[in-house]
Formats: sequence, C-alpha cells, structure tokens
Amino acid sequence: PRVWLKWARFEEDRGDAESARRVFGLAIDRLGESFMDQHVFISFARFETRLREYDRARAIYRYALERLPRAKSHALHTQYAAFEKQHGAARDIEDVVATKRRLHYEALVRANPADYDAWLDYAALEEEAGDVERTRDVYERAIAEYPGVAEKRLWRRYIYLWLYYALFEETRAQDVGRARAVYVACIELVPHAEFTFAKLWLQYAWFEIRSSGDLRAARRALGRAIGQSPAKDKLFRGYIELELELREFDRVRTLYAKFLEANPTSCSTWVEFARLEAALGEADRCLALFELAVEQPTLDMPELLWKAYIDFVFDSGDFQKTRALYERLLAMTDHVKVWISFARFELLAAAASDESAGAGEGSENSPGGRIASGAEAARAVYERAYARMKALGLKEERLVLLEAWRDSEQDAAGGDPAAVEKRMPKRVRKRRELDDGSLEEYFDYVFPDDEEQGSRFKLLAKAHMWKQQKQEQQEQQ
Repeated sequence: PRVWLKWARFEEDRGDAESARRVFGLAIDRLGESFMDQHVFISFARFETRLREYDRARAIYRYALERLPRAKSHALHTQYAAFEKQHGAARDIEDVVATKRRLHYEALVRANPADYDAWLDYAALEEEAGDVERTRDVYERAIAEYPGVAEKRLWRRYIYLWLYYALFEETRAQDVGRARAVYVACIELVPHAEFTFAKLWLQYAWFEIRSSGDLRAARRALGRAIGQSPAKDKLFRGYIELELELREFDRVRTLYAKFLEANPTSCSTWVEFARLEAALGEADRCLALFELAVEQPTLDMPELLWKAYIDFVFDSGDFQKTRALYERLLAMTDHVKVWISFARFELLAAAASDESAGAGEGSENSPGGRIASGAEAARAVYERAYARMKALGLKEERLVLLEAWRDSEQDAAGGDPAAVEKRMPKRVRKRRELDDGSLEEYFDYVFPDDEEQGSRFKLLAKAHMWKQQKQEQQEQQ
C-alpha cells in the first residue's frame, strides 16, 4: 500500500486530480479485501476532502467501514468521526456515533450471544435511529438466543427481550398484529410447568385492553396464567388491580377468595380484602373477614393482621370490642409493643369519648362507664404489663415499657412521671464465664424492686440459718 500512496501523492503534486483518483481506485481493486489497508482509504478520503469533494469523501469512508473488520479500522473510525464533525451535518454526526456503537454491540453479542443486556442496548440504539427493519432484525436475532436450560435465573433478562420487542411493535412500529404475535410466541416458549413470569401475562392482558378493548381475551389470558401458576402472588394482585380499575367488585371478591385459597397464610391479602369491603361500606363483611383471618392456624405476619383489625374496630367507635381484641391478642403474645399500644388505646378511647360526650353523643359503651379516666385505665394496663414482664424475666422489655409509661405520665394531665422514674433500672457492668472458660463483660439492668425483693430473700435466708443453728445447739445440750 505504501507504493500506491506514493504514486497517488505524485499525481496530486503534479496537479492531475483525475490521475490521482484513478490510482486510488486501482489500489483498491488490486489489493482486494485480503491485503487492503485502512490507510489507503484514509488517504483517498483526505485527498477528496482537499478537493472539497465532501460527498465523495463521505462515500469512501462509509464504503471502507462496511468492508473492513473492526480490528483493522480503528484509525478509520477516528478519521471518519473527525471528518463528520468538521464537514457533516448534525444527522451525519449522529450516524457516525451510531455506527461506532453498532459495531461495539456487534462485537459484544458475537463474543457472548447470551449477553441479553447487550442485545437490549443494541435494540435501543436501533430504535433511537428510527430504522424499523433493523430494529426488528436485532430483536429477532436476540430472541433466537434463548436459554437452553429451564432455570428462571437464566430467563429473567431474556424475557425482557420479548417484552421490549412487543412494546416496540405496538408503540413505534404501530403494528398491533405483530405485537400480539410476539406475546403469543413468548407465552408458548416459556416452560410454565417449571416457572412463569407474571409481568409477561399482565403486560399481555393490558395490551389486549389497550389495542382492541377485548376484556375477554385479557381475562382469559390471566385465568390461564393463574391456572398454571396458582401460587404466583403477582398474578393475583395484577389481575385484582385490573378488575378494580374496571370497577368489577364482584370479580375482585372472587379473585380474593381464590387468592386466599391458594395462600391462606398471607396476612397482607386478608387485610387488602377486608379493606376493600370497608371501602365499599360492607362493615359486616369486613369484620367477618378479619375474624376468619385471625382464626387461621398459620400466618406469615400476624402482627400486621391484628393491627389492621384493631384499627378498623377502633375507627368504627366500638371501644369495648377493641379492648376485647387487645385482651385476645395478649392471651397469645406478651410482646411489649402490644402492651404499650393497649395503654395508648385507653388514652385515645377516653379522649374520643369525651369529644362525643361534649357533642351530646355519649354512649354506655364509652370507657368512662368502666373506669374513672383514660389515664387510670392506661396506668392499670402498664401495671399489668410491668408485672408480666417481671414475671417472665424480660429486663430490656421492662425498660422499654417504663420509658413509654414515663412519657405517657408526662403527657397526661395530673400524671406522675416521678413514680415511674423511681422504677427505672441501673445499668451495671458484669462478667460471665463462657463455655471455653474465658470471661465476657456485658451490661445488665438492675431494677429497684428486684433489689428490694433480693434483700428480703437474704433476710429470710439468714433467719432460717439462725433457726437451724439454735436447733443444733439445743440438740447438743
């Protein structure tokens, strides 16, 4: 190539542009693709640029880029980019950048056909370029590289190729028929016996509604999905959301019933179902659902369920039943947060009763009929809780309880936070022996009432020892 370039330079120096151009053409023909060098094309394009033949130079660059492999055309890409920045329009510069990125993605997918992120970026590049056919070609090549093993972790990124492909056909290409065909082909390809993808089914259902308003097709697809994967929570929730937007509440009730049959331990599902009935004004249905839920033998988050149940009954103004619910819950758990919530409820119930009485709407079920005031009722709950925590030996829980109790006394009118403060423990450092014989330091809480009880036990022990000693002396005499 160096000799050909010298010859072309010689003709150019003589001022014979046509001869120089003919030499470059002969060099390209004689060297062929096997011995072609990028510098021949660069020199040829620069020659045309000096003659202000920019269209000819651009054609030379593009001709070379299409034929030379990426490994042998780095300098050519750089020179072409510089040429377009100097002499090209904005669109031409974008084409240069797109061409470089396109070659980069081609190299990535050639090295690893299962690099689905690279395929997605490649398809997004073609979508931005606006070439529908090239975009389709990229998507078709990408989906052909499907995982050969039925493992969901390998399919997670692959399935997005289909989803984006379908969205492209629907929104960019405006071809509803091809979009539907993409969805159907993807659904048939996924091994639903092993796993499924809720996002695929839901996106297909919404597509049918958007494109043709065919609710039957959407419901048929989601019904098929649930039939094949009844334990898929996302499918149920997506289907329920669809029916809620359509205001088909009877269908929503049916779906919730099927959902709970498939997964009766899901507290969030019970709560959502009950809240739906409450929003529709069906208080009796709501209470029945809560009762049915708390009677389940196994629940994944019972604290969420009980809180929602208690909040609903409290908001309805039935304080006596709310109190009964707290007692039922405390029969099953001794969690300190439940006790604190119970005490706060007594304060809130008394305040709500006072407001109702001030408005002339007092009732016999108000807390004032059973206890003197909300503060006294809350204090009684704290006393019960403290005794229970003490009996169980839960020191940290006792401290949390006392702190909440003290705050409650400070906020209440006529409260006595000093009395609670006297019960606060001391934080002391102790040592204990581990299994390997080493000593470990730890912090412990010493409560005043524990110390008093311990001193009484010591006094009784000493009295018992003194009595035994006296008996032994009398026997010896």
